[in-house]
Amino acid sequence: MEDLNAEERELVKIVRDFVDKKVRPTVRDIEHANEYPESYIETMKEIGIYGLAIDEPWGPGKVSSSCYVLVTEELARGWMSLAGAMGGHTVVAKLIQDFGTQEQKDRYLPRMATGEVRATMALTEPGGGSDLQAMSTAARVGDDDTYVVNGSKTWISNARRSSLIALLCKTEPAATPAHKGISILLVDKEQVEGHDAGGSDTGGGLTVSRDLPKLGYKGVESCELVFEDLRVDAGQVLGGAEGRGFAQMMRGLEVGRLQVASRALGVGRAALEDALQYSQERESFGKPIWKHQQIGAHLANMVTKLTAARQLTLHAARVYDSGARADMEAGMAKLHASEVGMEIALDAVRIHGGYGYSTEFDVERYFRDAPLMIVGEGTNEIQRNVIAAQLVKRNSVAP
Repeated sequence: MEDLNAEERELVKIVRDFVDKKVRPTVRDIEHANEYPESYIETMKEIGIYGLAIDEPWGPGKVSSSCYVLVTEELARGWMSLAGAMGGHTVVAKLIQDFGTQEQKDRYLPRMATGEVRATMALTEPGGGSDLQAMSTAARVGDDDTYVVNGSKTWISNARRSSLIALLCKTEPAATPAHKGISILLVDKEQVEGHDAGGSDTGGGLTVSRDLPKLGYKGVESCELVFEDLRVDAGQVLGGAEGRGFAQMMRGLEVGRLQVASRALGVGRAALEDALQYSQERESFGKPIWKHQQIGAHLANMVTKLTAARQLTLHAARVYDSGARADMEAGMAKLHASEVGMEIALDAVRIHGGYGYSTEFDVERYFRDAPLMIVGEGTNEIQRNVIAAQLVKRNSVAP
């Protein structure tokens, strides 16, 4: 934690204590019941988790990206879903702070900092996946200084309980190249008939549809959103000008991929810690199982992979904070950390033997949660494409 100042180190400690004292002792039953973690979320608000990306005068002052990485890791160590409950919110907060109009900043950021307003982003479409430019959701200019939105989005985390949606859509479908016709609309449920802050009703052209069933990532909802002639005030275009949304979101996704990498670190760390404890307590053939060569080798590989992944993620955080383009670095962190998180989770199951397959032990949850980081926020196959393209661009050879 040498990159952090004293206040940031104290924040990480507070989050670690919260996880150890409140989350880990009770999370298994909540996760298996697929219950929304209301009490955990309230504590996260009190700690200031929802204001980590929000600077003065709207919030307490944003933390460094390195601090954000370590806080996210601690939350995910307790339960990956807790990190998911604040991930999209942080991206939207950064988008508004970096690109929003003064009116947008003043309206949303103070309440976002406290968690009174929680936000999510809506990018993925049922037929589009990682190809964001191929989206069909469109917003046409209406006759009363509004946009009329039609389309659908899927896999939207926190869709029911978020009162603000950063919607990526086409405001000029015929634009060439396609990204020049893409904007971000700030869809405020408080302005939509039939919805309250955090409401889940159908009304006014916005339907928060079914909760998608998932292998892991329980407790926090992932939903489908349907827009049918939804009217959004023209002043809700992020930054006040059309056609900038794709570039804005790509910068936001650098933070999103740092967050996903940090979630993977947390899951991997929890799996390592559980495996390390179990391997010292469990005996076979008259000695603790960690002394058996193969188990010891698993532990050595696990801690080495995890440490390397954390350093790569912190490196990406430092590049982001420098103001430089960080899509390659964030992509490498997300790619490596997510693959490592999955590997460590599986090794923890191996070390626990039959108990690793039991729902009475937490390692089975880590194994269910870990795959999300491989496919979320742009699949790892997409990350490899991003990394390769940037690698060539930064090291181009003249013909």
